[in-house]
Amino acid sequence: MSTANGSVKSSIIEWGVAVISALLIAVVIRFFLFAPYEVNGTSMYPTLDGNELLIVNKIIYDVSSPSYGDIVVFHTEEQRDFIKRVIGVPGDKIEVKDGFVYRNNKRLTEPYLAEKMIGDFAAVTVPKGHLFVLGDNRNNSKDSRIIGSVDDSAIVGRADLVVMPFKEFRLLNK
Repeated sequence: MSTANGSVKSSIIEWGVAVISALLIAVVIRFFLFAPYEVNGTSMYPTLDGNELLIVNKIIYDVSSPSYGDIVVFHTEEQRDFIKRVIGVPGDKIEVKDGFVYRNNKRLTEPYLAEKMIGDFAAVTVPKGHLFVLGDNRNNSKDSRIIGSVDDSAIVGRADLVVMPFKEFRLLNK
């Protein structure tokens, strides 16, 4: 009987080690590598409807720099997270004329927009350590035109994957 007891004890210990290991791996992945993010609002419409669950890559900007077109999540002074598209990086001159965005005096082609932007925005140069971001729904977006350039330290990461609703499952950013 002691052999059966030892076998049961051994199995319980093995299962315990496996469960604890799995939990530790999940915690490391969740807090250091990837995080879920729920989209609220329509500032990124039509790319995002405002009811999606995304996976945000938190480590990507530790190994590379943000690129034009990346969809990023960042913290704001309002204690809220925003999601917007990178339009300008440090040193870029950004302006809006006649409803079109110009980066370094070249008009951007933005096929992800549903409608022309209303209004102009005077030229600004993106400071070092910052990004200029805009929502895809430009006429209904609180973005760098209002809140200013986003400090790199506020960036949570790049939104890479839409996971819910499941029928909308897809990769973002490329």
